[in-house]
Formats: sequence, C-alpha cells, structure tokens
Amino acid sequence: MRRISRTLITAALVTAVIGGTAGFAAGDSQVAVTGAPAGTAEWRAAGLPDPERMDPAGVARFFAGLDPVRRRELARTHPTVVGNLDGAPLELRYEANARATRGQFGGARVLAHDARGRGQVALVYGDLARAEHVAVIVPGSDTDAGRIGSLEDMAEALRRATGGRTAVVAWAGYTTPLGVGLDAATGRLAEVGADRLTRFVEGLAAVGAAEPSVFCHSYGSVVCGLAAHQLKAKDLVVFGSPGMRAGNVGELGTSARVWAAKDPTDWIDRVPNVEFAGLGHGTDPTEPAFGARRIAADDADGHGGYFAPGTTSLRTFAAIAEGDVR
Repeated sequence: MRRISRTLITAALVTAVIGGTAGFAAGDSQVAVTGAPAGTAEWRAAGLPDPERMDPAGVARFFAGLDPVRRRELARTHPTVVGNLDGAPLELRYEANARATRGQFGGARVLAHDARGRGQVALVYGDLARAEHVAVIVPGSDTDAGRIGSLEDMAEALRRATGGRTAVVAWAGYTTPLGVGLDAATGRLAEVGADRLTRFVEGLAAVGAAEPSVFCHSYGSVVCGLAAHQLKAKDLVVFGSPGMRAGNVGELGTSARVWAAKDPTDWIDRVPNVEFAGLGHGTDPTEPAFGARRIAADDADGHGGYFAPGTTSLRTFAAIAEGDVR
C-alpha cells in the first residue's frame, strides 16, 4: 500500500509540475552539449595541450607563455577551439569567434560560440577587460544561438540602465529546455549548465575581469542555484524563478548576495514549488522563508518584462550591478 501511495503521489506531482501552466506546450527532450569544443581533435593532433585537462587558470598560463604571433596563429588555425577556451585572452577569443561566426551576431562581441546541437553563444556588450562592474545574464527555456533576441534585449537594457558603465554578457552557454515539459521540470539540463557557467565565470576571473553579478531568469535560476556553491559571483539575482533546487539561501552554499524578484502577473507563479523524485525545483526564492533579498517587481509585465524600461526591477538590477545597493 505504501508503494502504491508513493507512486500515486509521484504521478500527481508529475502532472502538477508539467501541467501547472495550463495551455503551455510540452517540450521535446534535449541532449545537453558537453565536452571539449569542436575542432579539439585537430588541436590535439597539432601537439597542443588537451583543453579537457586544463582549467581556465591553466589556459591563461598557456597563452601567457606564447608570443603574440603564435597566439594569433592559433586563433586563425583553430578558431572554434580558441574562441571557446575559458581563460584564453579576451581579444583573441573575439578574433577567433569573429572568424568562426562571420558577423552573424551584430551589436556585440562574441566571446563564445558553439555550433553543436541547437547552438550556444556568449555575447559581450561593453569593455569586459576594463569595466569596473560586470554582469552575466543566464536565460531560461527556448534560448539558443538562433533564438537569442529576448536575451540580447535584456543585456542591452541593463547596459543602458547602468549608463554604459557595466559590461554585460548575454550567456546562452548551455542547452536549455524547449517548452514546458520534463526537461523544464527536472534539473538534468541545469546540472550540465551549472558546470558550464561555473567554468565560464572562472574564465573571466582568469583574464582579470571584475567579479560579476549574475542575473538568472526562469529555468536559468535553476542553473544558478546548482552552480551557486562554486560560482565566483558577488551577486545572484533570480527573477521569474521556478526554484533554485534549494530550500533556502543557506543551502546554496554561496557567499554571494542572493536577490529574488517575481512579478505578480508572471505565469511562473502558477508552477507548483515542489521537489519530489527529481521533479520540480523547490522553494520559491521570493518567499520570506527562503531568505533572499526581495526586489520589487510589481510594475513589470509577465514572465519576460523584468528589464522593461522604467520598471522598478530594471532600476534595482542596474543598482545591484553597479554595487549601489547594500
């Protein structure tokens, strides 16, 4: 009887988590992109150090030991590797990715581009090397290299709101769920994304960029929650979050300040905050018991309106990125 009851509870939670946003389509299961960048076999065959055996600090040391001519030669001959090596010099990555993407992304510099799967990309707005403040935006479902418009809008809005003083990275660097289905209800893709985000931010530190504030939207907040204990960030800001796979801020294991916003018209509010048998993402980060610093978002509009010009949420996001709030 106990086994039957548990099965019924699990089935009910599956229905609640997936069907909690009635009218949204279930998504197809996605295969997460992992491992070394495309072109690594040729890189290794040329006698170059294995990217999978170097952390970002090791990558930085490798390039520091090369003269400028050799660095640029590697960017020309192995653009898909150099362009995606966290810890490689920023300008070299920009050069490699400009060659690999052939101007596909305008208005920003391309810090990473992986054409495998649905495609992943990291776009930089501003001077990442010299900016006193850096922000990284982690998106949720239905984002990839071909569908990045809303993420670009967020990045551009945040940069404008800081008066252009903060360098902003639009990081579509993991395989996101499609639609609302099992992928969105579980942490499987978020676990891979957390590893990739952690390494990406370590790469920023390895080249001397400022410690970032990380802004995490929707399923992206699941990624940030799983990465939190290793992520080198001064702030974690989640908005439109289904949960961070933690019961409270203490369980995140981070020294970063944790902030949370939810607009009352956001459909995410209809997603049950449960976590059972791998389904659901746990406590709502805007609940007082979670312990995050609450950001007012009453004048935002829906799930994607947190960066709308003139909103309280955008003004607060900018102040956080600039270090103007305590």
